[in-house]
Amino acid sequence: MHNHIKIKTGDITKEQVCAIVNAANSSLLGGGGVDGAIHRAGGRTIFEACKEIRATQYPDGLPTGKAVATTAGVMDASYVIHTVGPIFGSCGSECKTLLASCYSNSLKTALELGCKDIAFPAISTGIYGYPKEAAARIAYQSVKEFLDEGHDITVYFVFHNDLDKSIFEESIQGL
Repeated sequence: MHNHIKIKTGDITKEQVCAIVNAANSSLLGGGGVDGAIHRAGGRTIFEACKEIRATQYPDGLPTGKAVATTAGVMDASYVIHTVGPIFGSCGSECKTLLASCYSNSLKTALELGCKDIAFPAISTGIYGYPKEAAARIAYQSVKEFLDEGHDITVYFVFHNDLDKSIFEESIQGL
């Protein structure tokens, strides 16, 4: 495994990293799962920053695969990088590319912000229905390729429970 990639179980909203990634919906205005947890933990300033992004940059919502940063509010992280994963079953042959873009665009955004570490949830594997094993391979490969380009950033994959962590670890064996 790449020495800049760490896999753990925990609460992503409590990670002490420069940036945490939000598996957002295109509205950027909160939702369920990781999205709701980040909005609740970070406080109103995240919601207000997202409203401003919607008013200025993305009036029709953040496109799938893109990434945008806001404050992390009252969380320990400095930033939240919001990205919209693909809805499995609705993205056809573009699913893999769109999911990979979530990771690579989030990493690029983190570097632009000067971050040395970032924490990712399992993007699109909740209500968006992406199969966890396939999503794990795409996530790991996308991050590994980014790091292999010489970028100096530590990446944490943070899972809500040990089962999802073990599915991820088993799915990336041999990559």
